[in-house]
Amino acid sequence: MTDPAPTVVSFTPDGAFSLASSASFGFGPHTGRPKPDGDAMSLAFVTDDMRHHAAAVLTQEGATVTARLLGDADPHVVEAQVARVLSLDHSGKAWEAVGERDPVIGRLQAEHRGLRPVLFHSPYEAAAWSILSQRRHRTQATAVRRRLGAEHGRVFQLPGGDLEAFPLPEDLLSVTSFPGLEPLRIERLHAVARAALDGALEPARLLGMASDEALADLQRLPGIGPTYAGLILLRSTGATDILTLGEPRLPHYVRHFYGLPGTPRPDELERLAEEWRPFRTWAGVLIRVAGDRDGVAWAS
Repeated sequence: MTDPAPTVVSFTPDGAFSLASSASFGFGPHTGRPKPDGDAMSLAFVTDDMRHHAAAVLTQEGATVTARLLGDADPHVVEAQVARVLSLDHSGKAWEAVGERDPVIGRLQAEHRGLRPVLFHSPYEAAAWSILSQRRHRTQATAVRRRLGAEHGRVFQLPGGDLEAFPLPEDLLSVTSFPGLEPLRIERLHAVARAALDGALEPARLLGMASDEALADLQRLPGIGPTYAGLILLRSTGATDILTLGEPRLPHYVRHFYGLPGTPRPDELERLAEEWRPFRTWAGVLIRVAGDRDGVAWAS
């Protein structure tokens, strides 16, 4: 069976957006996001229905982002998922209003013009990445992920080169041994796959819960502790207003950028972050990107 002809869709972001900044996003797995080639970016992923693979080749001209969608999934589903991954499903003007209220955020927005959080393709892939990356360097985990995609997922031939999409949950369940994956890690990946098939990792489900409840729910997955639960919830669902108190660098970076005499306590950080609503998650990501760029010391 051959895929249907590619579907071409366009996004007109509300407010500033830079695809080049997205393609070179400063932290995360860098899976499906090659180095930027001008204003181009390619993605390959498991669709939200957990039954298909899709790819998107994105370019930007002026304010318009064009996506060429490939695969046999419903194009409307893929379009919505791409918008979530690039944080194009929220108002950039409302985000810029945060910077108008908070001069520090405003300055960082200006220095990182058009930067919005780039998310994991789905909570399923974020959870799988959490298992793959535990206690190993990111480059090693990325290599294992790519080989898993090549052997048990799907490889898309794109203009920038071949790009591997992660295995569907049902195909991941069929993996009983794999180079670089010990039995315990495979068992935990299977738990992630079963949770995805059961609907436990649907973005809408996780966003519909109180954040503490969602974090506790994610920690029921074997091998997922508080840090990885926070990564899944904040970096894959499309959340915009959950304060990232579990991010160890954030208090130190806030102290640096706000010129505070000491590292803020959680309650002090919560009070300061009131000005960031309804984009406390985005503000935390922006501060993290800026702090990493400046090499701010953060280890306690």
